[in-house]
Amino acid sequence: MSQLESKTLFDSLGHIEDPRCEHLTQHKLIDILVIAICATICGADGWEQIATCGRAKQEWFKQFLELPHGIPSPDTFARVFQLIKPTVFQQVFMHWVSAAVEKSGGDLVNIDGKQLRGTRKKKKYQADGQEGLRMVSAWAARNRVVLGQVKTAEKSNEITAIPKLLELLELKGCIVTIDAMGCQTAIVEQIVKKEADYVLSLKGNQGTLHTDVEEYFAWATSEKFKDIEYDFCKSLEKGHGRIEERICYVTEDIEWLEQKADWVGLKSIIMVEAKREVIGMEPTVERRYFISSLAVTARQAIKAVRGHWKVENQLHWCLDVGFREDACRIRAGHSAENLAVLRHIALNLLKQEKSCKLGIASKRMQAGWDNGYLSKVLNI
Repeated sequence: MSQLESKTLFDSLGHIEDPRCEHLTQHKLIDILVIAICATICGADGWEQIATCGRAKQEWFKQFLELPHGIPSPDTFARVFQLIKPTVFQQVFMHWVSAAVEKSGGDLVNIDGKQLRGTRKKKKYQADGQEGLRMVSAWAARNRVVLGQVKTAEKSNEITAIPKLLELLELKGCIVTIDAMGCQTAIVEQIVKKEADYVLSLKGNQGTLHTDVEEYFAWATSEKFKDIEYDFCKSLEKGHGRIEERICYVTEDIEWLEQKADWVGLKSIIMVEAKREVIGMEPTVERRYFISSLAVTARQAIKAVRGHWKVENQLHWCLDVGFREDACRIRAGHSAENLAVLRHIALNLLKQEKSCKLGIASKRMQAGWDNGYLSKVLNI
């Protein structure tokens, strides 16, 4: 994938309608948005810091922004991001990413949710059920970019948000991975209609499906898969005082499965057995089960299963550690949701900048200190 073009992003931002009254538009909306994105890249985590970054880099911003009245105040940034409709901001974000990201057949798209803990209100204010913002994001594992995000509805969970996110994404030829909460027949049907495949985790939320698959693999392994067509592979990892062995089994022998007709495109079931030994602790064995629309080898199956955790390691962890997302207490109006989009834009740009071999937090600091490096991140 070529580096994301910030010029395309900045052009797309021009399509966002200004939510302010005309007599309160001293500063141009495009200037406010671009400064906020650049400041977020540079380490700013709130309105005061965004305005401070803008003032510090005012001469640099003047190279490509009009700034008719200088840098906006923190209150101006706060007011604008409280008012901008998040759906419009997200659409601009997704249009920018889809125009820049080159997807190919078999690419993994990991979908998972994350709670923004800093947006939760104190207990005495939670009678209305507002327990903080939760965003469901789609992560392109190969390209290492956020493809899109949707907020879960209040008093709801990811089940209602995942279909909305899937509807917005271009998924043809991709493999969608979701944890057990997203293992729903309607979601599976939607993925297949998008001309994509799926690998979904199983738990006890789908009647007897999990139990049936679990009992099948227990029987099959006890019989050493006698007269059953299957594939398996092993992997061994050592380090930090632990040894972990994984065995993946996959089979297309599912004609016996009573629920097969309920799951559109279902072709195989998967079991991953993880044996873990840690010095000074009792060995543990964990078995996890999955359904898939793919007729795959065990190595392909384990790649998809393990690939799902990239959304945790490469997205959620970076947001927590590199952007201190959970520490952000801003939540008035639409500001929390719009700030989440700002962080995703910044993360995508920082992930694509490969010349600096540092973590996200260090890259943010370098961008703040060095305008040349910031220009490189923005590709301008």
